[in-house]
Amino acid sequence: MTAPIRIGFALTGSFCTFARVMDVIQTLVRQGCEVTPILSFHAAQLDTRFGDAAMWRGRLFALTGRQPIDTIQGAEPIGPKGLFDVLVVAPCTGNTLAKLAHSVTDTPVVMAVKSHLRGDKPVVLAVSTNDGLSGSAANIGALLNRRHYYFVPFRQDAPDAKPRSLVADMERIPDTVQAALQGRQLQPLLLSPANA
Repeated sequence: MTAPIRIGFALTGSFCTFARVMDVIQTLVRQGCEVTPILSFHAAQLDTRFGDAAMWRGRLFALTGRQPIDTIQGAEPIGPKGLFDVLVVAPCTGNTLAKLAHSVTDTPVVMAVKSHLRGDKPVVLAVSTNDGLSGSAANIGALLNRRHYYFVPFRQDAPDAKPRSLVADMERIPDTVQAALQGRQLQPLLLSPANA
C-alpha cells in the first residue's frame, strides 16, 4: 500500500476564489491525500463579502481535520521536518507572486514555500490576480524560470472587463500536483479565455 500524498495547501487573499478552492481540497482529501491548510495573514484574519475568516477556518478544519498553519513560526519547520511532498498556493495573489519572485519572507505562506523549497520539492502556484498581464507578468515569468515551481494552467477570466486579469483553472490543481510530483509542468499552460 502506497503512502498518501502529503500536501501543504496555502491560501492567500484572493477571496473570490475560496469557494472553488474548498471544492478542490475536498477532492484531494477524497483521493486519499493528507492536506494541511496554510493561511496568509490576510486569509487568516480578514472578513470579506465572500465570508468571514472564522467561517473559512472552520471549513478548512472540517475538510482536512487539521488546524491551519497561520504564523511564520509555524511555517518555518515545514522544510526541516519534511512535512509535505508538494506545496500548493491557491489562490496565489499578485502580492504573493512578487514576494516569491523577490525572496521576501514576511507571511506564513511565503515562509512555507521557502522552507519547503530547501528540500528541492515541488511548489504548485494557482494564480489569481487582476494584474497578471501587467505588473505581475514579470514575476510570473521569473517563477516560470525557477526550478521546482509549477503553475496550474491559467486564463484571462474576463478579457473585456479586466483585460490584464489572470485566474488559474482551480479544478486542474489535482492534475498539476500529479505532474509536479513527476517533475513536469502540466500542459497547456495557457488556456482559452473564460468567455471565448
